[in-house]
Amino acid sequence: MNSTPTLPSRSIYVQTLLKAYLDLPETPLRSRPVDRRLAHQFYDRTLPLKTLLTALLLASARRLTREPQAPPLQPIRSLRYFVPVIEEVLSLPLPDNYLSYLKLKMRSLAPTQKSNSGQRTPAAPVQESAFSKDR
Repeated sequence: MNSTPTLPSRSIYVQTLLKAYLDLPETPLRSRPVDRRLAHQFYDRTLPLKTLLTALLLASARRLTREPQAPPLQPIRSLRYFVPVIEEVLSLPLPDNYLSYLKLKMRSLAPTQKSNSGQRTPAAPVQESAFSKDR
């Protein structure tokens, strides 16, 4: 019996991981070559994509739930930021449904739009029409 996890193709693996990374709050709008190299290294180590996605969401949720009075953190500039949490998740595997839980949690924590600066901002409120019946 083979204990090596089944991975998608290298290109799908890297693309999925980088998209998940870039979709997080406080991450850049585009990946850099160093991020792509690191994603390829994760593939070469045969790290399960689910484990990586869980670690990304876990680290992001931790950032978003920090105490409001804590000093602000710098924006995330590289996928490498997540390596300690990836190693943590690898050493202490989480329950199978934890990824689903984190996705649900992030919906309530993360703002909905990413600005050109890479920061997430709340979606603009819907403006009433000038022709609304309240006029």
